[in-house]
Amino acid sequence: MLERFRAFWTKVISPIAHLLIRMGVSPDAVTLVGTLGVCAGALVFFPQGRLLTGVLVITAFVFSDLLDGYMARTMGRVSKFGAFWDSTLDRVGDGAIFIGLALYFAWEEPSRLYLVLSLVCLLMGGVTSYARSRGETLGFSVKVGIAERADRLVAILVMTGFSAIFDLPVLLYIALWALAIASTITVGQRVWVVRKQAIAEARTRI
Repeated sequence: MLERFRAFWTKVISPIAHLLIRMGVSPDAVTLVGTLGVCAGALVFFPQGRLLTGVLVITAFVFSDLLDGYMARTMGRVSKFGAFWDSTLDRVGDGAIFIGLALYFAWEEPSRLYLVLSLVCLLMGGVTSYARSRGETLGFSVKVGIAERADRLVAILVMTGFSAIFDLPVLLYIALWALAIASTITVGQRVWVVRKQAIAEARTRI
């Protein structure tokens, strides 16, 4: 759903990308710095209860996900390692966000239920990405699911930010429930799609 906005944000970040290129900064370095920034925002501020600060820091660094790709294409340095590096660090950043929320519910706003729910989001988000990656490695089309990575990321950041701004923790609770359910459904959808394609492929060989 959110992929439609990629062209707009690419235009916004292009001046920054060209500046970094002139400074000799590599796309891989931008990817690393962006991930470290996301991890810092989540693991430093969320456990302290500074949810809005954490969201703002994370949001600022999340745009590196567009920045590094644009830089690589502009410099003619698109590579398989770059794609691998980007995807791997995306998983690290995503995981840090939900670990930060789990620590928030462990230390700052104790709640076993939402601590566990944060970990469920962490787990199912990782499985969602892995299911697509593994399915495509096997030659299947797995572009299905109601909760793509960008959708999950925007949902948790927006709702966490609003919960802090309006002092309405229920918004964060709703987001965690919605993401846990949506991610689980997405995993099921991807397993089902791969299973159908695998069965169809097996029948053609008979």
